[in-house]
Amino acid sequence: MTMQRVRSLYWVISDQWRRWCYSLREGFLSFGFLFEEEEFRVGVWRSGVKWLGVLLAEFLVANVSEGDISDIDWTSDEESETNLEAVASANPTCTETIVGNEEASSSNAARSKMIGHFVGMGFAEKLVLKAIDENGEGNPDLILSCILTFSTLEESPPQQLSTNSDPCSSGYNENFLNDLSDMDSWSEDELEVCLKGNDAYKSEKHKMLLSLAESGSLSEKEEKLLTLANMGYALEDVEIALERCGPETPVDDLLEFIRVAQMAREEDCYLPEDDLKPKHILSGSSKSKKRKHFEMKKNVIEESIRLPNPMIGFGVPSMQPPERVHRSLPQEAKGPPYFYYENVALTPKGVWDTISRFLYDIEPEFVDSKFFSACARKRGYIHNLPIENRFPLVPLPPLTIQQAFPLSKRWWPSWDPRDKLNCIQTAIASAKLTERIRTVLERSDGDPPEAIQRYIMEQCRKWNLVWVGRNKVAPLEPDEVEMLLGFPKNHTRGGGISRTDRYKSLGNSFQVDTVAYHLSVLKDIFPHGINVLSLFSGIGGAEVALHRLGIKLKNVVSIEKSKANRDIVRSWWEQTNQTGTLIDFDDVTLFDSARVEQLTSTIGGFDLVVGGSPCNNLAGSNRVSRDGLEGKESSLFYDYFRILDLVKIYRQ
Repeated sequence: MTMQRVRSLYWVISDQWRRWCYSLREGFLSFGFLFEEEEFRVGVWRSGVKWLGVLLAEFLVANVSEGDISDIDWTSDEESETNLEAVASANPTCTETIVGNEEASSSNAARSKMIGHFVGMGFAEKLVLKAIDENGEGNPDLILSCILTFSTLEESPPQQLSTNSDPCSSGYNENFLNDLSDMDSWSEDELEVCLKGNDAYKSEKHKMLLSLAESGSLSEKEEKLLTLANMGYALEDVEIALERCGPETPVDDLLEFIRVAQMAREEDCYLPEDDLKPKHILSGSSKSKKRKHFEMKKNVIEESIRLPNPMIGFGVPSMQPPERVHRSLPQEAKGPPYFYYENVALTPKGVWDTISRFLYDIEPEFVDSKFFSACARKRGYIHNLPIENRFPLVPLPPLTIQQAFPLSKRWWPSWDPRDKLNCIQTAIASAKLTERIRTVLERSDGDPPEAIQRYIMEQCRKWNLVWVGRNKVAPLEPDEVEMLLGFPKNHTRGGGISRTDRYKSLGNSFQVDTVAYHLSVLKDIFPHGINVLSLFSGIGGAEVALHRLGIKLKNVVSIEKSKANRDIVRSWWEQTNQTGTLIDFDDVTLFDSARVEQLTSTIGGFDLVVGGSPCNNLAGSNRVSRDGLEGKESSLFYDYFRILDLVKIYRQ
C-alpha cells in the first residue's frame, strides 16, 4: 500500500487513529461508534473488505511513525474529504440517489464526480466503472463494497469454478449429484484386487507401519495411522486429521473429520492445506523486513478455541460436564435481545476465534447432535441465553439407526457396526453406486472379504446408506431426513419443491431437537410470546423449535434468499395455524438501519435474533473454496453482526 493510498483513506481515522487501531485489535466492538461516516462503517463488514479496516490500521501502526503522520500534508485531500462527507450524508437505501437527475448533463457530471472520487481514493478506474455500471450511482455504500470486493478477488488466487453458483436453486444439476457419488468408487479391476488381497497398492509408509506393528514398536499415533490406513484411508488424510484434531482424538472422531474433508474435496471444495501459505494482502511494492513480518503476522492465526471431546457443550440431556459450568457475560452482551448464532464446528483455523471476537468474546458451545438424534451433526453455537434449566423436546427422538429404522435390523450385516449415521449432507448416493455394492456382495459366499467390507463401509458412512434388503443399501428418503432432523413429516414436500431442493435445504438446516434444547429457557422468559428476527433462516429450524416448545410466535421477520426455503417456511406457518405475523425478505443488503428502526417501532423490538451464516466456505459439502469468513457466502456473518448491533441500538 503506497503512502498516497494511506493518505487517501486517512479521512476515516481522524485524530483518534491510535484508539481506532486499538479497538479493532481488541474486539471490533466500538468501531461503529467512533466515526460519523456510516458509509465506511457498513462497508467494513461487507463481503471481502474486512482488510480495509483491520489491515489498514495494523499497517499504519507497523509502518508509519507518529512523526511521519504529522509531517504529511493532508490538506491536499480536502476536496476528497468534502466529497466523502457528501457521500456519507446520503440516504443509504437502494431507492434514493446521491445526486439529482433532472437533467442528463447533471447526471453525467455526477457520474464523473463519483468516478473521480473513488479513483482519488486509489482504486483502479476499471473497477470503479464496473461497480457503478452494476449498481448504479444511487448507493455509495454498495459501490464501495462492490469495488473492494472486486479488488479482493483480483488479488486472490483463482479458484476452481463451482458446478452451480446457487446450490439452493431448483436448477441444481441432479446429474452432478449422481456423478459425484461415483467419482471415487472403485473400478471392477480394483475390486478384483481387493478380493485377491493384493498388497501392491500399499504405500511405502504403510508397509513400514506394518513392519513396526509386527515388531511391537508402534507409538499411539502410529497405531491410529495404521488402523485407519488398514481401513483404506490415505495416510496423508489421516495425518492431517491427527494434526488438526490432536493425537488423543478417538478413531471414530478422526473418521468423521476425514469423511467430511473427503466429501468437501469431492464437491470441488477445500482440501485441508497449509494455513501458513502466503497470500496477497495489501498492494504495494515495499519489501522491507517490517512489511514482510506484517504480512506473515496477518496470516498466522493462533487458534485459542479447540473442539471439546465429547462435544456436549454446557451439557446435553444424557450427559453433563464433570464440573458445573458457570459463565459470566459482558454487560453489553446480556439480553434481551437474546441472540443465537450457529455454524459448523470443523472450520479453518481461527474462524471461531474471529466469530467469538465479534460476538462479545463469548465462548462457543460445541455440540454434536448425535446426543439428540440418530445422526451426527457437529456444530458450534454462540449465544447469550441462560444455560440453566434447559429441557428437551418430548417425545424423545430415536437415538440409534435401529430405533429410527427398525425394519432395517433384519438386513443389517454383522460386519456393519454403525449405530449412528453421519452428518446429513446435501447430496445423496447414485443408483449406480448402490447397484455396484449389491453386485459385489452377491459375488461373495457368506461375509465378503475384509477389503470389500472396508470399501462398502466407506461408502455407507460417506453417503449414509442403510440396509433395505438382502445385499441392498439405499440412501435416505427426504421424509426420513426430516424425521432425523426433527422436522414434521412432509415439511419440505410439495409446493413445487424438487426432490433435489429438498435434500439441499435439509442438508443446510438446523437440527431441531438440539436447537430446541438451547432455546427452551425462553419459555419462562417470554410466557406471552416472542418477536423473532431470523437471519439466513433456511427452512425455519429455529421457528419450528420454538413452536414445538410451545412458545408463541408473535412476530417473525425472516431473511432468506432461497425462494424454495421461503415457500417452505410460509407453508409451514399456514399449516400450523400461527396467529402471529410472518414477514420475509430475500435480500440482506436491504436490511439497513432505517429498516431495523421501522420494524422495531412497528412490532416493539426483537426479543431474539437467531440464525447462522451459510457455511459454504468453512467445511462439509458444497464448499467452493476454503476462504473461511472471507468467502462469498460465509462472509454474511458480518451482516449478522451488523444487524444484531442495530437491533440492540434501537431496542435501547
